[in-house]
Amino acid sequence: MIHYFYSDTEINKILKTLTIVVDTREQVNGHILDYLRQKDVPIKIKKLDYGDYSAMLPANEEFGILRDIYLESAVERKASIDEICGNLQKDTQTAFENELIRSQKGKFVLFVEQPDFDERLSQAKYRSRYDPKALKGRLESFKAKYNFEICPMSKKMIGHNIYHRFYYQAKHYLKRGAF
Repeated sequence: MIHYFYSDTEINKILKTLTIVVDTREQVNGHILDYLRQKDVPIKIKKLDYGDYSAMLPANEEFGILRDIYLESAVERKASIDEICGNLQKDTQTAFENELIRSQKGKFVLFVEQPDFDERLSQAKYRSRYDPKALKGRLESFKAKYNFEICPMSKKMIGHNIYHRFYYQAKHYLKRGAF
């Protein structure tokens, strides 16, 4: 492994090239793409093994980055508790759990575009007939087993949070100087 130690100025230049990778199967994400484009954040559409979003630093010979570096980190986006319930149905559970298994290769978080997610969960304010205690238990068990978090937020903030999550992970990575 090669170690480069960058100055803060160099790190800032490299971070301007940080590219958000969007899974080819991600849908209804115009609001996220709009945010990234407004902020002039590079976007790359590519099939991801897990998650809907990830990030990469493109090759940059000036800074000794000889090939694209993909962060071992992903964000899975869900629109609501109803979408999560749909993923937990018997016919789709295997696909959802398989994605969680694949996510063990790196850092993983589930962003839910519903700020009142916890209240809706506890009060059974969702379309599924899933018992609130059983659903909460199932989600907490998955979180413990697969080491991820569920972060509710507004639809307006998700693009911002996706970008900044990867930005600061990449910054930490660059400060450590490991490639």
